[in-house]
Formats: sequence, C-alpha cells, structure tokens
Amino acid sequence: PNRVLLGCFLLHYAHRSLIFPLLIREGKPTPLLTFVLALLFCVFNGYLQGRSLTTYATYPPGWLGDARFITGFLGWLIGMAINIHSDHILRNLRKPGETGYKIPRGGMFEYVSGANFFGEILEWFGFALACCTIESLAFALCTLFILSSRARQHHK
Repeated sequence: PNRVLLGCFLLHYAHRSLIFPLLIREGKPTPLLTFVLALLFCVFNGYLQGRSLTTYATYPPGWLGDARFITGFLGWLIGMAINIHSDHILRNLRKPGETGYKIPRGGMFEYVSGANFFGEILEWFGFALACCTIESLAFALCTLFILSSRARQHHK
C-alpha cells in the first residue's frame, strides 16, 4: 500500500511539474514571492508525505482491498482526471493571439466554475482517505483552504 500511495503522490507531481509546463502555450508571469512560497510548501509537503509513507505509515494485510482505500483511490483518480481535463479546457479557451476573458465550458465546468480546483481538492481528499494518515489529511485541508479561496476569486 505504501508504494501504491507514494506512486499516486509522485504521479500527480510528475504530471504537474514535468508534463503540465510543456503543454502551456503562454502564461502570465508568476510573482517571485508566490513562486517561493509555493516551492517551500511543495518541498515541505513532499517531505511530509514521503517520510510518512516510507517510514511511519503501516497498513494491515489486505489494505488495498479495504473500502477506505478503494474509495479514496477512486476519489484520487477521478479528481486527477477532472483536474487534467479541466486544465486542458482552460489551455484551449483562446485561439493563438486572442486575448480577453472567456468562460470555460464543458466537463465539470458545466457544474462548478473552478473545475480544476474542484478536481485537485477531490484528488487530495481521496488520497487522504486512501492513506488514513494525519499528514495526508493535513495536506487535503491545506489544499481545500488554498484552492477554495482561489476558486472564489476566479468565480467573482
């Protein structure tokens, strides 16, 4: 279970740090302070999740078949799929050279204005349920507070 869960965490960040940046056409510059704070959060959180899953978290035999793991893993998987699909929709809102605000349509954007944020929040709460550790719950709660505030700003 520890390897599967660590693999989920690493898969998300491999996509977010290696694949996602290659897909972005153009983006707004990120303020240095925002970049530094995000980097520090990711380094600290990566250490906590990695240390927890490689050293402290122990699971009973059959954990991969437990309802908590299965439900959490499905939440993580569906959340990641929503996040990736929503990012795809956002990347393709404007044609090359186009500027201005556009409202995203399709996918989960039909139900929630911050579908990309919703997907990531679902992903990390699923991960927390699959892990059942205080570290994963803390990460899910931080994600909820940070991304729900960004989602509220984007909605306005």
